[in-house]
Amino acid sequence: MQELNESIYDHPKYYDLVFGADCAAETKFILGCAEQYSSRPAKRFFEPACGTGRLLYSLARRGHDVDGLDLNPKAIEFCNARFERHEMPHRAFVADMSDFRLRKKTDVAFNTINSFRHLPTEAAARGHFESMADAVRVGGLYLLGVHLTPTKAIPSEGESWSARRGHLTVNTHMWTNSRDPKRRVERFGIRFDIHRPSGSVRIVDELVLRSYTMRQMKALIDHSGLWEIVETFDFGYDLSDPITVDAASEDVVYVLRRRR
Repeated sequence: MQELNESIYDHPKYYDLVFGADCAAETKFILGCAEQYSSRPAKRFFEPACGTGRLLYSLARRGHDVDGLDLNPKAIEFCNARFERHEMPHRAFVADMSDFRLRKKTDVAFNTINSFRHLPTEAAARGHFESMADAVRVGGLYLLGVHLTPTKAIPSEGESWSARRGHLTVNTHMWTNSRDPKRRVERFGIRFDIHRPSGSVRIVDELVLRSYTMRQMKALIDHSGLWEIVETFDFGYDLSDPITVDAASEDVVYVLRRRR
C-alpha cells in the first residue's frame, strides 16, 4: 500500500466521509439544543473550525442561515463547492478561530468534534472564547465538544472506525503517541486507509492537541465571565440523557449560553 505522510485536513474528500457518520445525530442534537436552551427561536447557525462543512450543509438544507470558518483553505474550498453544486451561496471563509469577527451575530454556534483543542496556548483559547462571545448574541448558545483528560480514570488510548460511500471505503485508526500533562500537550497518530477500485493508499498524520482536565476547562469557560454552562452531554448526543462532568469524564459537550 502506498503511504503518504500528509495532513488529513488536506484531503477533505476522505475527511468528509470519515467524520460524516454522525451528521444526522449531530444535526438533531444541535437543533434540539437550540429549541430547548436558546432564549428565542434560532435562525442563524455558525461553526468555527467547520472543516468540510458537512453540518453547515445539513442545517442549510433545513432552511437555516449558516456561516463557518476554518484555517485550512482546502477544507473551505470543498465546503463552498458543495454549496455551489446545490445552488446555495458561499457560506464559509478562511480565518483563525482564536481571532475573527462575523458580519452578523449568530443564534447558535457549535464545535462538536474536539477541533477546539487544536488551539495551542491558553491565550489562543481565551481569544477564541472572546471572539465567540462577539459572534453569538446575548442568550444564544455555543455547543462545544471536548475530549477531556480524566484525572481519576485511565484515559482512552485509541480507537478505530470505518466509513463507506459507494466504492470508496476509509478505515481510520487513531492512537496515542505521547502525553505531557505539565506542558498540556497530547500527540495522537491518525491513519486513513483508503480503498478504491483503482487501488489503496494510506495517509498518516500526527495531531498535536492541547489537553484539558475537567477543572482546567471549567476555569477557561469562567475566565471571561461571558459564558455560563447550562447543561452537559456526552458524544452520544442524547438530549434526554445529560451527564454530570467529573474527574473520570472524557467526551463532553458543553452547552454554553452567552451572558449579558
